Amino acid sequence: MSNTVRVQPDLKFVQELQQVGGESLKKCYQCATCSVVCPLSPPDGPYPRKEMVWAQWGLKDKLVNDIDIWLCHNCGTCSDLCPRGAKPGDLLAALRNMAYRSLAKPAIIGTWMSSSKGFPLLMLIPAAIYMLIWILRAGVLGTAFPLFITDGHGLKVAADGVIIFGGLFPGDYFIDPIFGAVFVFMVLAFAGGIATMLKGFEGMPKTFIVGRGKEPSFLCCLIETLKVEVAQHSRFQNCGNEEKDVQRFTGHLFVFYAFIALMIVTSVVAVGHWFGAFFLQHIMGLEGGLAGLIAWAGHTPMPLWSPVKLLANAGAVALIYGLMKLTSRRTALDSAKSTSNWYDWYLLTVIWGIALTGIGSEIFRLVGQKMLAYPTYYLHLIFVFMMLAYLPWSKLGHVVYRTVALAYARKIGRLPMGEI
Repeated sequence: MSNTVRVQPDLKFVQELQQVGGESLKKCYQCATCSVVCPLSPPDGPYPRKEMVWAQWGLKDKLVNDIDIWLCHNCGTCSDLCPRGAKPGDLLAALRNMAYRSLAKPAIIGTWMSSSKGFPLLMLIPAAIYMLIWILRAGVLGTAFPLFITDGHGLKVAADGVIIFGGLFPGDYFIDPIFGAVFVFMVLAFAGGIATMLKGFEGMPKTFIVGRGKEPSFLCCLIETLKVEVAQHSRFQNCGNEEKDVQRFTGHLFVFYAFIALMIVTSVVAVGHWFGAFFLQHIMGLEGGLAGLIAWAGHTPMPLWSPVKLLANAGAVALIYGLMKLTSRRTALDSAKSTSNWYDWYLLTVIWGIALTGIGSEIFRLVGQKMLAYPTYYLHLIFVFMMLAYLPWSKLGHVVYRTVALAYARKIGRLPMGEI
């Protein structure tokens, strides 16, 4: 006689799941079309059919520790071909949204991120911080829209000067310390979220792969994941070759490498300023030579012909192009087969905000429109803060969580049929 298993559904969990994008899950009648057509689903325990059953039954314990919600790349093929319009792709996206809300601490940020009601508060925090800095600096400088000239190693307000954002928002005392603290906060939040996620994966069964030999280490799998699946976006390529799939692949790739370029620029500026100008020149007293070159590379504002500036502008153009592709695809989605949720639009809004205010502040600075340049730069600071500080709780957090999950899946042999 078989053992009796009592199913204890969590109805509140089902309701929450429906609110964050899984509202059509009750339509599923388990035909398994979704798992058959998915190009990334593994042969053993394929998704998303089992997730649809677990969600209908309210089996929260199984779903919150399910590695497969991160292996899904949301290509939408399963939702396109679902005969009942149950939108299994949306369900897995909803499960990821719920994971963003609970993986990292403090959980209150995840609650604020879960709906548009929290957006004003999320924006108000950096807006208040940078407005306070603006007000304080305006009191010191005697104007809220100053123009500057170089005065030795410092800056001096002058009517015939130029717009310098670092003069109104000094990096040494305000920008760098704040973003440094934000970065540390983000890393610690991700560390806690990753630890929680990996602990939930411990019960995952391993797949024996003929000819594979000894199970690889997690580090080796992580490196392989970064080389193949992240750097090349190989799984996105495997999702399909329709126009919407090409748009998605192209958009993600351009946005990804745009952020890499901008990250390199930010790193060069930081190293040039703190290591070159501050440590080598100011502390060590070294002038010219390598010290001068390092300091010059990070000095802002940069001339347009600077290689670092050229990389920054190329990254900005790539970011705009990628965003156009992703936004075009999302607005063209057939709502009967797939829908967008708050997490999707929040992410696009913040990245568009970063791109447009970054480009806008540069243009207004170059043409000398201080009444537009400083407010635009102020908004730019707000959007950058929102992206970094809330990253572990936003959809962009999948860059970290999915990468870790893909590496762990590679380690235990949970790979798509074509990769085994």
